[in-house]
Amino acid sequence: MDKQYLPGLFGRQWVLRVQNAVMCNRYISPETAEAERFWKIDERRSRRPLQGPLTVFPRSQAPFIRRAKDVTGYERELVTGQWGLIPWFAKEPKLKYPTNNARSEELEAKASYKDPWKRGQRCIIPALSFDEPNWETGKNVWWQFRRADGAPWGLAGLWNTWTDKATGEIHESYTMLTINADAHPLMSRMHKPDSKLAPDKQDKRSVIPLELQDFDTWLAGTVEEAKQLMRLAPVELFNAGPEPAAVQG
Repeated sequence: MDKQYLPGLFGRQWVLRVQNAVMCNRYISPETAEAERFWKIDERRSRRPLQGPLTVFPRSQAPFIRRAKDVTGYERELVTGQWGLIPWFAKEPKLKYPTNNARSEELEAKASYKDPWKRGQRCIIPALSFDEPNWETGKNVWWQFRRADGAPWGLAGLWNTWTDKATGEIHESYTMLTINADAHPLMSRMHKPDSKLAPDKQDKRSVIPLELQDFDTWLAGTVEEAKQLMRLAPVELFNAGPEPAAVQG
């Protein structure tokens, strides 16, 4: 189990502490109709009631997109699940350790993620924006990240379905993948630096944005094809800056 990941509170949201790196713990999901249009999802494949943009925190219920489970061919479906993957060995759906972020370099080894990864249970997490902490002033200033072209983000993730043996209740859940960003001009500026480590050994983390032409490969391709898509986005793709003072904290 990923018990080296210790939960804590920072402002109004949960954080993960992994080698002093705080990973993505807040994002805004688009309204249902927009997600259906952008990802070309038939409304019959949308397992989520119509609603507006949603601010998502760890353990919240939010939408994700996956290859439809119950069709012979390839279709996409929009599913609602918990942000925080519930692994097969969990005794209950409320985990004592956070699984909302998964390090892409460890997917094949971590007990929580290796089976979904091996089975190709990859998903796309729709987001209008996501937030990251910037410590360049000596204190945390939250930055918001949108796409410069105005489109929603499609962030790489894994999903799992877990059934409560006591009640038979089915729980859908997902995790957001991250990748090392020490060499990225923008994402390397996020998160609190560790003074004990060299600048190129900080293990700063970034989410993994997927591009329009890669969505089908991510959802339906082989593991090896998916690995090729786990990369950092170019700087020009981002429209990023500090959040207004009203949402700092």
